[in-house]
Amino acid sequence: MTRRWFVALAIGAIAIAGASGYFVRDLGRLEKYATGGKSASPDEAVLYYRDPDNRPFYSATPVTTPDGRPYRAVAASEESRLFEVIPDQKPGGALPRRIVHYRHPMGLPDVSPVPRKDSMGMDYIAVYEGEEDESGTVRLSPARIQRTGVATEVVAERVLAQTVRAPGTIQLDERRISVISLRTEAFVEAVENITTGSEVRRHQPLMRLYSPVISGAAAEYAAVAAGGREAGKGSRQKLANMLVPEDVIADIESSRRAPLSLTWTAPRDGVVLERNVAEGMRVNPGDVLFRIADHSTVWAMVDVPESQLALLASGQPARVQVRAFPGRAFAGTVDLVYPKLDAATRSARVRIELPNPGFALRPDMYVLAEIDTSDGKPRSSVPESAVIDSGDRQVVLLDRGGGRFEPRTVRVGVQHGSYVEVLEGVVPGDVVVTSANFLIDAESNLKAALKALVKSEPAR
Repeated sequence: MTRRWFVALAIGAIAIAGASGYFVRDLGRLEKYATGGKSASPDEAVLYYRDPDNRPFYSATPVTTPDGRPYRAVAASEESRLFEVIPDQKPGGALPRRIVHYRHPMGLPDVSPVPRKDSMGMDYIAVYEGEEDESGTVRLSPARIQRTGVATEVVAERVLAQTVRAPGTIQLDERRISVISLRTEAFVEAVENITTGSEVRRHQPLMRLYSPVISGAAAEYAAVAAGGREAGKGSRQKLANMLVPEDVIADIESSRRAPLSLTWTAPRDGVVLERNVAEGMRVNPGDVLFRIADHSTVWAMVDVPESQLALLASGQPARVQVRAFPGRAFAGTVDLVYPKLDAATRSARVRIELPNPGFALRPDMYVLAEIDTSDGKPRSSVPESAVIDSGDRQVVLLDRGGGRFEPRTVRVGVQHGSYVEVLEGVVPGDVVVTSANFLIDAESNLKAALKALVKSEPAR
């Protein structure tokens, strides 16, 4: 590649950077300073052509503007001085001194690009060009800024909605499981057409059985029920103590007759998890005859790493996905963060309560949960790339304008995506460097590394 094409490509890159806001000085002003406003000599080799109005437009071949004016030729002698730094305006010159920034009135390490007051109402003090304290500050020429690709971004307040992702399984809600058993000896006369996995409704008949103890108590209640509810209060309570269904007791009260066998009904809506009963069998007190679970609400039991426990709290919204339904998410809420930590996996169990429409979620399904830990509050934040982590502290580089960059120690908080919260060190409105800060050696002394960046560089 010839020198002409190489320079043309470099100028094109500079034009793009200038359009993006990275070039801190006007190219036209730089060129006038470097060339004295003169065009290339006819005897010199032309490197490239630029816009006659000093706008950031360049061409490797002769072209004209939309209104017919030709681009101006730039020779090698002009290009060699194009990127020299413009000398600062000295105090007392023709132009007034420029205010660089405003510093804290009490000497704290806090500056502002605009006038402001401190917490006590005192005005920040203006610092003029040439008066600022340059200790610990890096000064780079525009040429070096362009070559290294320095990019900046303003510190702003953002809502950092950090998401915690964790695997787990679906489990039944322990509060929605019913066990059907008797408190007296009985014999099963008949069982309804209900098996394990059958869906039942509340008060739906499950079986018919005969119990001598229950029948005797029912006959006693039927005999005294004619005297009113108060007269049969003790007999009624005896039946209730034997877990006789309420609808059976009400039927005895209204009919004044004690049935020989009783119909046992389901205590809730749900699915039969277990059936341990058959016709003709003898039932002892405490035997589990049926186990019924309500599947309308289930739990997602997920394991969250110890490092993310501080972000979790009851009531946070969550989304759960299962392999059986790709692309479908089930919305739920964090119900409980268990107080015990698993010593082997260094994780804690989190319980998410999920509505289960259509009984789509089934026990022991594998799930992936996403918990939104955002509290909706905006926080001062910077791009993650702006933070230089040396291990024992975090530092950002503040752009103070005019090619000056100042290191500032910060304290960071939560992170979401490409942004990280800054608790101390910078305030909204500050400008931080987001790229090219890799030039700082994180393993060496920060101040020494920054000073190494400002060694004089040869003129181009």
